[in-house]
Amino acid sequence: MSSPVIIGVDAGTSVIKAVAFDLQGHQLASACTPNHIHHGAGGRAEQDLQQVWNDTAATLRALADRVPNLAQRAVALTATAQGDGTWLIDAHGEPVGPGLLWLDGRAAPQVAALRHGPAAQALAERTGTALNPSMQSGQLLWLRAHEPERLQRATSALHCKDWLYFKATGERRTCHAEAVFTFGNHRSGDYDDEVLRLLGLSELRHLLPVIGIPGHEQAPLTPEAAVQCGLRAGLPVVLAPMDVPASVLGAGGVAYGSAGLRSVGCSVLGSTGMHGWAVEGAEGVRANAEAGYTMLLPLPGIRMRLMSHMAATLNIDWLLALLTEAMQLGGAPALARASLLDKLNDMVLGAAPGQAIFHPYIADNGERGPFVDPHARAQLSGFGSGLGLPGLARAVFEGVALATRDCYTALGPVPQEVRLSGGAARSPALRQLLANVLNRPIRLSLREECGAAGAAMVAAVALGQHACLRDALPEWVDTCLADSTTLPDSTEVALYDQLFPIYQDMTARARAPWSKLAAARSTAALTTPAGPIA
Repeated sequence: MSSPVIIGVDAGTSVIKAVAFDLQGHQLASACTPNHIHHGAGGRAEQDLQQVWNDTAATLRALADRVPNLAQRAVALTATAQGDGTWLIDAHGEPVGPGLLWLDGRAAPQVAALRHGPAAQALAERTGTALNPSMQSGQLLWLRAHEPERLQRATSALHCKDWLYFKATGERRTCHAEAVFTFGNHRSGDYDDEVLRLLGLSELRHLLPVIGIPGHEQAPLTPEAAVQCGLRAGLPVVLAPMDVPASVLGAGGVAYGSAGLRSVGCSVLGSTGMHGWAVEGAEGVRANAEAGYTMLLPLPGIRMRLMSHMAATLNIDWLLALLTEAMQLGGAPALARASLLDKLNDMVLGAAPGQAIFHPYIADNGERGPFVDPHARAQLSGFGSGLGLPGLARAVFEGVALATRDCYTALGPVPQEVRLSGGAARSPALRQLLANVLNRPIRLSLREECGAAGAAMVAAVALGQHACLRDALPEWVDTCLADSTTLPDSTEVALYDQLFPIYQDMTARARAPWSKLAAARSTAALTTPAGPIA
């Protein structure tokens, strides 16, 4: 048999990836399949559970086409996936309707009622996390109010990675990160009955799966799943953390020095943006009922304090779609996405800074960090007739950077170095703007797939390749960090220091108009056959 392989799957919101690694963490090959989102009225954003599993199995078969003798060489399979959301299954393991994604905004009224009530602070103290509509807790409340028959049929409420683990092994498990920040106590690392009582969900306690610590929980790949995935039956399937902790681990968000845990920031800029740093012990968690997550890591006593804004690359995707539409309107052939992105990067770097302020709240379900508001919407402000396409493009990129600073500032002082991963991390323009806006050096993770790598690293420890996860970091993570950093441009730092409080002030002032606009749109949708007003 050729050299052993660990397979890491990362089932993201829009793409499912399967990646082969050797035991030292080198990426050997990858395959991907688009993931399909079904949008609808009221902020609906769902995925078909069986389709997600079928596409994951197909992606693994495609990986086998690129890695010789993969079925014989594979020594472990592990899968991380998009976080939050609600994936219900019945006693036979069959889906009970579609999965509600973290993008689904229908639970906003239920979450708003909790956030404005006396339970909000107590929940934040226990979970270390503020309520937002992306989380399973609010979605269960919405389902109970609007589709109670689904809850009556369900026997387990899973997350995406839990569904994949179940389909691979037949075991109903979840990781301690996702379970605890939603329904548990970050001090005990377990479910908390008082949290369930405060949420009003005590009677649904039976839906919550057994909690496992990633790397400490594994089960054999079932014969049926093996056939579907093109792998061998009995292959160890290692429980992985959800995508954010996996990406943080894979990108270098946890770093140790001679004195112990180092203070480095970690930003994961994918569809959404996640920012924060690792802390040691419960005393490092400052409860915040407004926004933010506390996620347990598969390292003893280590937690991530994180703040997430709803849309990162979604804003750049919107800009690319707008440009493509304009080209089509003018009769020009559409450019390939990679080519258009390259041109956009050059345009942004060549444009003058601060021509307009863009608030990057492009997601249809509003914002969740550093504030929670389902009515938040993107806005472009402070521009005149001279703003051209380069200035608009730069404003969009600056908006993502300003949102990043907003998230870090809500957590505390920005660490002295920020490590960057995710799809948007490949943009030199965005890296430079992040350095300028944060006034910090930005170190890029050169890994192509940090989430899959973080999950595979956990599997390597489970196999005994390393004594513990901390021992795996130098080989799996440190070797993949760029040697150089992107340094702040001192000529622009002062400008962004001036713009940032203006950005924050405009956000605060916009919340009342956002609410009124949402009410107007709702009224128009009810009375006008043409649908919501523009």
